[in-house]
Amino acid sequence: MLFPVTEVRSLFPALNQSDNGHARVYLDNPAGTQVPSSVAQAVADYMLTDASNMGGHFTTSLNTDALVLKAHEDAALFLGAKSAAEVIIGQSMTSLTFHLSRSICRDFQPGDEIVISRVEHEGNVGPWLEIAKDMGLNIRWVEFDRDSWLIEPDALAAVLSEKTRLVCLNFASNMTGSINDISALTRIAQDAGALVFVDAVQLAPHHLVDVQALGCDFLACSSYKFFGPHLGLLWGKEEVLAALHPYKGRCVSDALPERFETGTPQFELLAGLSATVKYFENMGQRGSSSENRRDLISAAYKMSRDYEEPLTNTLIDGLNQIRGISIFGITNPNRVHQRVPTVSIRHDNKAPSEIAQSLADAGIFVWHGHNYAYEPTRFLGIPEDEGVVRIGLAHYNTEAEVARVVQAIDMATANNN
Repeated sequence: MLFPVTEVRSLFPALNQSDNGHARVYLDNPAGTQVPSSVAQAVADYMLTDASNMGGHFTTSLNTDALVLKAHEDAALFLGAKSAAEVIIGQSMTSLTFHLSRSICRDFQPGDEIVISRVEHEGNVGPWLEIAKDMGLNIRWVEFDRDSWLIEPDALAAVLSEKTRLVCLNFASNMTGSINDISALTRIAQDAGALVFVDAVQLAPHHLVDVQALGCDFLACSSYKFFGPHLGLLWGKEEVLAALHPYKGRCVSDALPERFETGTPQFELLAGLSATVKYFENMGQRGSSSENRRDLISAAYKMSRDYEEPLTNTLIDGLNQIRGISIFGITNPNRVHQRVPTVSIRHDNKAPSEIAQSLADAGIFVWHGHNYAYEPTRFLGIPEDEGVVRIGLAHYNTEAEVARVVQAIDMATANNN
């Protein structure tokens, strides 16, 4: 079936906005997507009618208790977890990773090793560098292949040793868009006796996450990257989480996941999180007759992917026609399934900031800079103070918007070729 992009777009009020006579084109999605009305309404409804703290005997508090449980159950369903006990919800992926790094590494010994890939977002680098400094741990790096744009299994195997305790892997790069084979890499790391921590922030908006199939020990993502509120999700195997020491207040429950969730939750955002999962289910009903919620979410992702991949190839093909443009990532149309629709470019003579400004003036929203992909920026020899122009599609973008951004980049660089 044809993807109902017009119907989908009607659910997102932001897509109908304009600036200075230009209809907005949201191609800044890798940094955060827009939200459907249903998500914003869920947030507002909670704040206007049910705002309360947990643990009371009165209606709004009981409703809040139920909301928190449902949000964790919905997040577990979304990620393919065994139970809600495995999902920790917090401010952001980065804050959760910093928080859990103390627990994960608490029993590591000086000289033990953490392996980090060169394709990581800083959210899966900074926490480990800091805990390594604190505890006298060694950091080893696994490089990604400049031809395949992937972390190759042999490269990972080569940096592992008997001292490797943790391997930090990127599922999909927020710079190159490349999707790594996490299942294969996880097996190699675990065979060497290491835990595996996966950053799935960029993958989750575009591909179904199935933590049980992946086999990793931890996986983190952010709901505001997949049409939801500003929250981070961190999944961990229940037996692994249960064995970790929690850094928490004395009166906080020892139960999972509460022992790792510090402070009062953002209850209104948890309402929005459940509404986000429901958005995927509703979309899946357009492509599946199943009554199973997980099947509907899977159907929604398949519909989105079947729509986004040709659109990504159209974008890459158009960019390749512009003289002076270099694309950092997979460009082979037959390998589009190995990337998400995040495309980073540079021009031979036009600075990324200048291109981004020209696009902004035309109502086209993109990002420029290193975008916290600090290690891949340095690894690729890209000036850190300039970075790239990053164009990121979502399933609400259209062919017309792709044509518009290609034309705008062509015009912005025309006098510099």
